[in-house]
Amino acid sequence: MSRSIDYGNLMHDAMRRLIRQVLSDVAEHGLPGAHHFFISFDTSHPDVELADWLSDRFPDDMTIVIQHWFENLKVDDEGFAITLNFGNSPEPMYIPYDAIRTFVDPSVEFGLRFESQDAQDDEPDPLPPGGPDEEEEAGAKDAEVVRLDQFRK
Repeated sequence: MSRSIDYGNLMHDAMRRLIRQVLSDVAEHGLPGAHHFFISFDTSHPDVELADWLSDRFPDDMTIVIQHWFENLKVDDEGFAITLNFGNSPEPMYIPYDAIRTFVDPSVEFGLRFESQDAQDDEPDPLPPGGPDEEEEAGAKDAEVVRLDQFRK
């Protein structure tokens, strides 16, 4: 019986735990200094909760910014709930961690990209404006190589 280590999924789990820990700290203490986040996610994920008009406008993916105005940030083991302002209209949403495609904090040039297991050989989607270039490179089928040297100052 052959068995192997699934490094791709182990890395994704670790990255999701990191996001959960960062968001939990922000929920408890607020955003420190100039930190802010661009989070892109799959709006068609079955556990994403969005207003109908937002899911109609963004049927595949959406990028939110957590910076100046947000309320009701609640973090659990599966995802996070947050209320954001869209044109003076506060909208609650719920985003599971496994719907997240990118998580970027441009204030410190930090970013994570989740590669889909069913991703095509197409070019990856670009990161939100202000994000660092190529946080991760796709390696073998499910693995990622994270270049940590670009985050060192």
